[in-house]
Amino acid sequence: MPDLTGGFVALLGLEFEEAGADRVVIRWRVRPELHQPFGIQHGGVYCAVVETAASVGGSLWLGERGRVVGVSNQTDFLRAVREGELTAVGTPVHRGRSQQLWQVEITDETGRLVSRGQVRLQNLSAD
Repeated sequence: MPDLTGGFVALLGLEFEEAGADRVVIRWRVRPELHQPFGIQHGGVYCAVVETAASVGGSLWLGERGRVVGVSNQTDFLRAVREGELTAVGTPVHRGRSQQLWQVEITDETGRLVSRGQVRLQNLSAD
């Protein structure tokens, strides 16, 4: 299992509520250091969280058979957020021999969808 507490995860303040092969749930607080210049959550944070959720879930599913790397990240920004807690839920769309596709939905405290993304992962063999 990858380290889910240090590095970029810690910098963003991500907390894993659930991390499994079929579902990943991440929470974090929007704070000024994660804002873009106009005072809203930076889109790059959404991209990073989408990539993180997909990569963790995909890695847990692939397990000892190898490792995964992201090859495509498509993230849409739907609603501006200035403060509060956000929740990302990642689930698999497709898991094949060579690639996986995961979708991630990010909602605010009231359950409104604020961002949505998908990540294609390449499964790399442990051989």
